[in-house]
Amino acid sequence: MSNHPDFDQYDYHVLQELRRNREAGRITYLAQALNFNQNPIVSFIIMQPTTNNLMGKVKTTLVITNRIDQANAEDGLIPADRVRSITLTNVLVDTGATTLCLSKSIINQLGLKLLKEIDVATATGIGKARIFQDAKISLCGREGTFECLELPGGSDPLLGVIPLEALGIELDLKNQTLKLLPISPTETYFTIL
Repeated sequence: MSNHPDFDQYDYHVLQELRRNREAGRITYLAQALNFNQNPIVSFIIMQPTTNNLMGKVKTTLVITNRIDQANAEDGLIPADRVRSITLTNVLVDTGATTLCLSKSIINQLGLKLLKEIDVATATGIGKARIFQDAKISLCGREGTFECLELPGGSDPLLGVIPLEALGIELDLKNQTLKLLPISPTETYFTIL
């Protein structure tokens, strides 16, 4: 394990830098790293090439609800106060992640059901990951139900590109915020072509 100035300030220790890609004035690192809890993390991190500051780091707050619980409450099968839901703050919006990614403990709190096990590409090669279903996301006043990938150990949650696109939300990297795409009778991000 070595120190890496671009990662140390964010409490990560890089085990191995695997690849760099220079594109549009940024460097994308694919690295295998450990956080202070010694949980392995594999992530794309977008960096400015001449500084040690993360560029495009956007964090958000989102509410995740067990959609099956919610449907059961709507049908009168369970009381509304038994619907499992959690509010997560400081969730990293990660354009290197495909979908919503949650730790096992959050998945267990929500009571999400296993959908399948899949092969995923990691910094150490191809590995296995579990996909869970019926995670309803509420973000910026928009809602949608998505699958989520189980992260190893106590890894921090990530919000990937599929939920963002489906909800009509874009990253504004310059201002480090999320931007709602239009959805109105005169202009909408939804297309049927």
